[in-house]
Amino acid sequence: MPSRKPPSIFRNATRRNAGKSPQGGSKKPSKATPEVEIQRFSHEVRGIARHQGKTVFVDNALPGETVRIRYTANRAKFDEAVATEVLTASPDRQTPPCPHAEVCGGCALQQMTPAAQIDAKQQILLDQLSRFARATPEQVLPPLTGSTLGYRRKARLGVRFVKPKSGGKASLVLGFREKGSNDLTDVEQCPVLPAEASALIPQLREAILQCEGRRNISHIEIAAGEDHTALVIRHLQPLSEEDRERWLDFAKQHQLHLYLQGEQGDANTHKVWPESGPARLNYALPAFDLTLNFHPQDFIQVNFEINRQMVSLALELLDVQPEDRVLDLFCGLGNFTLPLATRAREVVGVEGLFSLTERARENASANGIDNVRFQAADLTEDFSRSPWARGGFDRILLDPPRNGALEVVRNIGQFNAKAILYISCNPATLARDTAELIQQGYVLRKAGVMDMFPHTTHVESIALFEKA
Repeated sequence: MPSRKPPSIFRNATRRNAGKSPQGGSKKPSKATPEVEIQRFSHEVRGIARHQGKTVFVDNALPGETVRIRYTANRAKFDEAVATEVLTASPDRQTPPCPHAEVCGGCALQQMTPAAQIDAKQQILLDQLSRFARATPEQVLPPLTGSTLGYRRKARLGVRFVKPKSGGKASLVLGFREKGSNDLTDVEQCPVLPAEASALIPQLREAILQCEGRRNISHIEIAAGEDHTALVIRHLQPLSEEDRERWLDFAKQHQLHLYLQGEQGDANTHKVWPESGPARLNYALPAFDLTLNFHPQDFIQVNFEINRQMVSLALELLDVQPEDRVLDLFCGLGNFTLPLATRAREVVGVEGLFSLTERARENASANGIDNVRFQAADLTEDFSRSPWARGGFDRILLDPPRNGALEVVRNIGQFNAKAILYISCNPATLARDTAELIQQGYVLRKAGVMDMFPHTTHVESIALFEKA
């Protein structure tokens, strides 16, 4: 079944990998520190330079800049490096809003103004479509933008005890993965989290240190809904009664929902505070008078502001009519399905994870929507003959994971839908799937980017295809 994992920028590492390039296969990096000029961005939003006839991918550098670099990997066809000194700065360079930006791998573009970030991502989308699908949208949509700080409603803080190289007592490291490493960056704050969640980080550090079983805590997840914030404490061994009480007291003091996740991982996550009420948070889609509930570990769009804009734009582009039958693939917990149902005759939502289809049914019931059906199915298989797919669809929405929806689009033409809307978190797989949709007789009418993850290299986009 397709994976429903969120982008990995805030997932903690599982092992130490100091000094190694994440791509592997390189010899020991050169100790040279040459000056290079950054020509443009790669599709990964890394600076591209040439030195001694070889391409160099440079982190922390912007197009048009002259920088001094330190090599991190030397390979047969290209090298990798990081800018250690900016000799000639781009007008798009800014002071990062986070004090941990130089080492933390969560945000790779904080040195770049938000406007320049979104311009670069739009160009990457258009370049990928042109290069791999030989397609240009008839209309480039204005980018969807919003707050660039305090936007991220979910994150995972890694917990590790590390001994100094000189020996001595191990110290607690609490934070996110470092750039180019599986080590953790020790953080005191995170400006892309909501302010109240960021302010919890130093207090979480103290709470961990007070625990008897502190070394059995592997990570802490923070999930913020509209009204409440939840903590998920991952512990590799059962908590002592004293430690359980410490976390309960912490949750009560900070008015948090508390979940414990035991040795069996996600399957053993349970809410312990408040004792009453459902184990759910929620977010609102005011334009459709909808409220969607989610478990803290469910896949959701973590930028609520952009999500609201995206859902409204999706329905505008798809132009759903009252008589339409609509198919929502990779539907999750109903983020698009339920708004679509307020416009259409019937909507069928299909998702690879059974737990999310159950959540979607809960959300439909809670919002009084009865013209939807949800189905758990493996979308890597041909589903065209499945009972739920019979009867055809007038319009189709796709919101696949990063590996795209190639298996889906190869079979989608038989539905003869008037319009297909593709929500993408990876322009490379969108471009690949665009080429397939064009072969199926569709035309790329409109496409644009959405600033779902400011300061990161993730490129979120939306594309409308119509039958030729």
